[in-house]
Amino acid sequence: MTEKKLDVKQLKSLTLAYMGDVIYDKYIREHLIQKGFVQPDQLHHKTVGFVAATSQSEVLKTWLSEEMLSEEELGVVRRGRNAKSRVPKNTDVMTYRYSTAFEALLGFHYLLGNIERLEQLVHHAIQNTEERSQ
Repeated sequence: MTEKKLDVKQLKSLTLAYMGDVIYDKYIREHLIQKGFVQPDQLHHKTVGFVAATSQSEVLKTWLSEEMLSEEELGVVRRGRNAKSRVPKNTDVMTYRYSTAFEALLGFHYLLGNIERLEQLVHHAIQNTEERSQ
């Protein structure tokens, strides 16, 4: 069976966000373990602070205000923000949409193999989140 070549730029935003969610979670877990958080309950509690929709939304707003994103990245963000999905009860619509856009951008870079850019964004997101939580 031959594999079809994946056209990442044509994937639905929610598919990109699905991948981005997993990737960001992985980076956060590695970051926290390297910082010395090794108890599962500690790890879970700390991870939630990074991966929560409100936190991701704030990071994306920072990227937009600091004009950190290329035109192509802004297009991915726009598509992700406008993707129609069911919003969880504990989050408002705009926060959830910005969070989806954040995850879509990370998924986009991961699936394209743009690991250097992905890691730049993830490291900035971690730094931004840690600064806001102090």
